[in-house]
Order: sequence, then C-alpha cells, then structure tokens
Amino acid sequence: MVYGRRNTGFKTPEGAVNTLCSYFQSSFKEELTFMDYDKITTGMGEECGVFGAYDMDGGDVAPSVYYGLFALQHRGQESCGIAVTDTDGERKVYSKKGLGLVNEVFNEENLGELSGNLGVGHVRYSTAGGTRVENAMPLVLNYVKGTLIIAHNGNLTNAVELRRELEYTGAIFQTTIDSEVLAYHIARERLKVKKAEDAVKNAMKKLEGGYALVISSPRKLIGARDPFGLKPLCIGKRDNTWFLASESCALAAVDAEFVRDVEPGEIVSITKDGFHSDQTMEIQREKQARCIFEYIYFARNDSVLDGVNVYHARITAGKALAQSYPVDADLVVGVPDSGLVAAKGYSEQSGIPYGMAFHKNSYVGRTFIKPKQSQRESSVKIKLNVIEEVVRGKRIVMVDDSIVRGTTCANIIKMLKKAGALEVHVRISSPPFLYPCYFGTDVPSNEQLIAHSHTPEQIREMIGADSLGYMETGKLKNMVGSLGYCDACFTGNYPMKVPGKDVSRAFE
Repeated sequence: MVYGRRNTGFKTPEGAVNTLCSYFQSSFKEELTFMDYDKITTGMGEECGVFGAYDMDGGDVAPSVYYGLFALQHRGQESCGIAVTDTDGERKVYSKKGLGLVNEVFNEENLGELSGNLGVGHVRYSTAGGTRVENAMPLVLNYVKGTLIIAHNGNLTNAVELRRELEYTGAIFQTTIDSEVLAYHIARERLKVKKAEDAVKNAMKKLEGGYALVISSPRKLIGARDPFGLKPLCIGKRDNTWFLASESCALAAVDAEFVRDVEPGEIVSITKDGFHSDQTMEIQREKQARCIFEYIYFARNDSVLDGVNVYHARITAGKALAQSYPVDADLVVGVPDSGLVAAKGYSEQSGIPYGMAFHKNSYVGRTFIKPKQSQRESSVKIKLNVIEEVVRGKRIVMVDDSIVRGTTCANIIKMLKKAGALEVHVRISSPPFLYPCYFGTDVPSNEQLIAHSHTPEQIREMIGADSLGYMETGKLKNMVGSLGYCDACFTGNYPMKVPGKDVSRAFE
C-alpha cells in the first residue's frame, strides 16, 4: 500500500520537521557533541572495515593498508589505525591510530615510520564502546607467545559474559570495546595450542554474534568469519602479496585480484608457505544469514559480496519499489549515495526519467562544534544541497535506503519543496526498521525507531511526504538470490538467540 496525500495537520513543511525534531529531542536529555548529533540526524551508522596485507617478498605493506582503508572509509569514519610487523626481523610492532578519517590520521611521514611486511588496518564506527582514541583499532597485545594484532568488524552478543569470565580471573581491560574481550580469549587459547589458527578456532567456539576478524601473529595473517556469515570478508592477491578485506572494492584499490570470499565459519591463514583454510564452524547453507543491509546500504556500489554484485542488488530493489508503489511523477531522484542506484532501478522499471537533484559535499570531515537548537538542520545542509533547476515545478519520486528516526528525510523533503518541487513521493529501498540489531549494525533501540511507534501513514505525515512506500519484506530475497540473509531489524526473526537488551554500550 502506498501511503498518499491527505490533510496532514501541518500547514508547512517546517511544521512537519519541527514536530519530528521535538519528538526526537524528547528522547535525549544530555548535551551531544557534533559527532554524536550527526549520528542521530543521519540515522544509520556505518559498520567497521578491516584490512590485512602480507608481502611474502618482504616489502612494506603500510601504503597498501592505507589505500585499502581509504577504500573502506564509508564503513567507519570515527577512527582508524594501522599496525605492522616484520616477519623476518625483530618482529617489533609499529602502530599508529587516532580519531578521524584516514587522511586526517595518516600522512607520508607517519606512514614511513610503519615498516613491516605484515600489517592490519581498521576503520571504525562505534557500535560497541564510545568514541575515544583508546577504542581505536587494531588492538596490539603483547603476551608470552609474542604479539597479536587484531581488527574486528561486528558485535559479540555474549561479550558481557565473556568479559566477566576474564575479569574474575584477573584480566584488566584498557578499552570499552568487545574486541578486547575477543583478543584476550584468543591470547589465552594460544597458550594451550601450537598454532595461532587453533587459538582462533577455540575462541570462536565461545563467541556469539557477528564478526569478521583480521589477525596477525608474528609470522601469519589470519582471517575469520562468523558461522552465519553476518559480516563480510574476502581474499585478494597481487603478485606475491596476499590481502584480506571487508569488501572487494578495497582489493581493487590496491590493484589486487579478487580470489574469493571467506566462507561463513571459515578460518584462513597466510604464512610463508602459502594459503591455508580450515572450515571450522560450518552450518547449513539455509541457516546462513548475511546482513541484508550490506546490500541495501553499507557496501560500496562497486563491491561484490558473496557473489552478489551490490550495484545489481540495488537496481533490483529500485525495480521492486516501482512495481509495488507506482506513482504519476516527472522525475526520479536518489539520495546520495546508496539511494542513487535504487533510484535508477525505479526509473528503469517505471519509465519516469532519472535525474540528479542533489550535490553532495565530499569534503565534509569531522568536527566537534556543538550546534544550537536553531542550527538543527545544519548537518544535512552542509552535506547535501538541492539543485533547484532540476526539481523546480516537478513532481519528484525521492528514493532513499531507509528511514530510521525520520529527521534527515524530513529535512530533505523540506529542501526539495523549498526549491520548487510540486510533490515529493518517498520510496524506501528497505522495509521499516522495527527491531534493534545486535550484530554490529548501529540500528538504534526501539524507542528511537520511528516505525516502531508510528504507522507508515503517520510517518508520511511527520516527514511531509506526498506519499510513502517501503520495500516489501518478501521482495528482499530478489536482491541476493539464493543467499541466506538476516532481516531481523525488519522482522524480529534473529538467526540466533539475542540478549534481552542491547549490550553494545554495556562496558561504558
């Protein structure tokens, strides 16, 4: 059903926006930094990105890790880090990490200080633990067997229990992230076994949740993926250098050939003797559960995840929206970035022309300015501007990937109508968010999800749209073919047992 125009009770678009802002503000009493505020107004947070490199010929890998992280910047923009070691020398670890974007933390000078042929990198969005430099990854652990370097994308649903177990045996934690819990368990298991891969295998038997891991021991690069395949991880090769990355786009950035994806439940290791695999925690294919939001939003358009082309998946989503929610309109536009391809799919299916209605400022970095109430819309306007000549006098179909809290969507609709759009019909390439994610996607708690407490018609009124249509849950499978996927944030059907409450901030 398309939720269409009727008497909304709002005399102006500003009325709808102000009502949404008041509704949202009532849930938050404390003062927020701009970074926190930006998460709130934009709704959906990215996941993290992991990258690893091992040059068998002994060359420095820090530049490759840097470019790999640059390609994964969309997955995390709060902090980043690189740690490297030399497999043939003193095996000393050199690391650099900090708050900010990759090009803010690293420069030619400090990259030159990261000498080693084995390296691990990470870009972070804080789904567990706060935004502070000590929580930046990769983590470097020195212990009796040497050094472990660990980068982690995901969330452990049993992290509280695992941490308590360690604390009662004397462990002292330096961070508030579940990745340190994971690192401690791997280190402890390593004392019992001969190989680092076996330590990872034993630790994985204790872990619950979603995770993709890139780990280096003194002479090995190790990758591991949770048994459900919730988090992506792939393998690449360039000449005599091996790579592990969250997405294939990062392999392309370092001119590496895509080899294959790490399978759900698989541990892969790269040593001086070559590539090795251990399918340690295989589950039935029909129970595998890739995060569907990777294909809707997180992944870059030029990535291929588990054999599915992300661009094609989004075209398919847009076509499904056009079939389910047709409308008489003059132009289809997408909200950058992930809404653009779905909008093209909508245009192809509907026959309505496709246009570029927005200019996105690609140079917006981090800032800690705290906006006043009167500046509530500034974070949207700084990043996105409407091209008036494109939308003036037209009925617009606006395609976006999601509505989480609604404030961003309402502000964009307001901007379009101020620029002269006659109508704005909103089409969303995901179903309504109704449930929190426990596996590393920053979907807020139920109280902050607008769809949890409002009907689609109420949401349409609140955002000021002329009509509203969401992706039908049953059509998500068209995006990924035969792959098993997790859509729990839409349906509440989690692939595993989850905590009674969100534990992602439990250690703060």
